[in-house]
Amino acid sequence: MSPQFNARISVYAALGSNLAIAAVKFAAAAVSGSSAMLSEGIHSLVDTTNQLMVLYGIRRAARPADANHPFGHGRELYFWSFIVAVQVLVVGAVLTGYHGVTRLIHPEPIRNVLLNYVVLGASFVLEGASWWFGLKAFRAAKGSQGYFDAFRSSKDPTTFIVLLEDTAALLGLLIAAAGIAAAQAFNAPRFDGVASIGIALVLLVSSLLLARETKALLIGETAHAHLRTAILRIAGEDAGVRCANGILAVQLGPNQIVAALSLEFHEALSTREIERCVNRIEHAICGAFPDVVTLFVKPQSLETWRRRLKRLRAVPDNGSDD
Repeated sequence: MSPQFNARISVYAALGSNLAIAAVKFAAAAVSGSSAMLSEGIHSLVDTTNQLMVLYGIRRAARPADANHPFGHGRELYFWSFIVAVQVLVVGAVLTGYHGVTRLIHPEPIRNVLLNYVVLGASFVLEGASWWFGLKAFRAAKGSQGYFDAFRSSKDPTTFIVLLEDTAALLGLLIAAAGIAAAQAFNAPRFDGVASIGIALVLLVSSLLLARETKALLIGETAHAHLRTAILRIAGEDAGVRCANGILAVQLGPNQIVAALSLEFHEALSTREIERCVNRIEHAICGAFPDVVTLFVKPQSLETWRRRLKRLRAVPDNGSDD
């Protein structure tokens, strides 16, 4: 089973559980008057719309290349993933924070506390199942990398969005349960509002992490180093190539890469022989890596490539997060 299929299954699993959980949480909030439970309902509703956006992005990104988009539509997924990050911040963090502050200013006792515990417990089980699906998909995609390194280097936002959202959801449930328990134990309804603010902070951190990673993908992030190395090796092994100078490869989508090769050919080759050489290299690379949807080859000397690379490295990346 492919990592892409696992990622999509994890999105569907998260969508189904969050939709059911959101409805139950809002009902429990209406009965009990708990601000933390209302914040958790908003949290689940935001997660539900997030998964719908991700699925829409997957569908849009899968469209074939056309005259207006010759390299395909892969960045549609990155765009909608960035919108998810914005929604978590604007809708999730702001609304839950507002309800928390309101409850601090106007504290109200929680009614039917047992109902809240039942809903939170059931939600934890469902969110935990969704989190497990997300973790399996992330493990399948990360390979031998560590979790943090895989999160930073992932080119498929569906894998880390679902896992991050579900992790935030589990933390939110624990905070809500702690706030409701403290409000009951100390007869202090303001703890309910404090829990809402805690949930808002979890959503804030989640949105910032999502925005940071999806922004890098949206504006154009380089392909994995192991892929660039393998492409250079394949090109350098061709009999017509004197030196494989270097490569620039940009990730346009989870399964879409555009690569530009700098090659120095043997001087004795004619134009027709160079053309046949380029065709061999393109066939070999695209056969080994189907994600390379477009390959450009530029004949140039190693010295020219090094000067070009030196100029590229001399330009400061003011927007870099590294």
